[in-house]
Amino acid sequence: MLRLEARAQPSALMQTAAPLLALAATVVGGGILFLILGKNPFVSIRIIFWDPLFDASLVSYTRPQLLVKAAPLIMIALGLSFGFRAGIWNIGAEGQFVMGALAGSAVGLALHPLEAFWILPLMVLCGIAGGIAWAMIPALLRVYFRTNEILVSLMLVYVSYRILTALVTGPLRSPIGYNFPESRSFHDNPSMHNAELWSGTGIHIGILVAGILVVVCWYVMRRHLFGYHVNLMGQSNKVAGFAGVRINLVIICCLGITGALAGAAGVFEVTGPAGKLSPHFPVGYGFTAIIVAFLGRLNPIGILFAGLLMALTYIGGELAQFILDAPAAAIQVFQGMLLFFLVAADLLVNYRVKLAVPGGLFKPRPAESDAGGKST
Repeated sequence: MLRLEARAQPSALMQTAAPLLALAATVVGGGILFLILGKNPFVSIRIIFWDPLFDASLVSYTRPQLLVKAAPLIMIALGLSFGFRAGIWNIGAEGQFVMGALAGSAVGLALHPLEAFWILPLMVLCGIAGGIAWAMIPALLRVYFRTNEILVSLMLVYVSYRILTALVTGPLRSPIGYNFPESRSFHDNPSMHNAELWSGTGIHIGILVAGILVVVCWYVMRRHLFGYHVNLMGQSNKVAGFAGVRINLVIICCLGITGALAGAAGVFEVTGPAGKLSPHFPVGYGFTAIIVAFLGRLNPIGILFAGLLMALTYIGGELAQFILDAPAAAIQVFQGMLLFFLVAADLLVNYRVKLAVPGGLFKPRPAESDAGGKST
């Protein structure tokens, strides 16, 4: 039998290299997956990782789209990183993303057909408020009733899906949509449209906001007192309490930050690339952002590059579906492999695998003897 033994001093080099090793293992595992599906593994990996960046016939579209896909992932992952560093496991960012989009969209649709420069900023603010409100449910239940925020936040994701479906088939359904379950198109009203900054690129204001947030979150995490409190809580709640950290307040703030950034990302997405609300609006960004956060080592700069990498798998996956007729589920498995191998790499960095002693998984402590020679 095998047992895990904590390493006295994990290698700093291996901790840094773990995401790269996980990526390499994912490439190998993904190649095997495509081989099982009857596809050429080398061609499949080239299409996913190489062609979107370097194929001359594709780059005019794929390179800007990398930024479009990466922006919501980066924003949500930045919010998640605060909670994860503090030991607060918010798995429901997808629900906060959806509820933020709903809140912002509802305000915009209520103002239709009014046109004014302040409508889109107001929608973003309402989206932030909607995301925060949804995140406060697991936050307050954790603080006042000691419930598990993992279960509560995850279950609320599916509640948000049902609310979205109810609204787009009811109050928010477009009166000119031929009874289809979708809202009006935000592209039809310039005041509600998160338009392209450069024509034909798809790049919108949300991408610039995501870039600014990387810098802001890095500063808060590294230089601000709140970031110190978050990191201290991640080490030990008891130590943080003795140091004067208001633990319950930090829990509420961390979940609130995630809700705010996820809600803002939802509004930028629905008013930009998506264009309208529909039951198919959720695309899993909130769940994928968990992979981005850990792949980026909960560091804002790392999250920036991890978000771009994960966006590459989205773009490359779409190409693989089109060129190779690969199933969409295969790309989701591919992304799941990345998280699996990252967790496995982290485990081996911090623990060594040893054979268990015959008596069990854990080696018993030697008996102690008192002054009279009797064992205790």
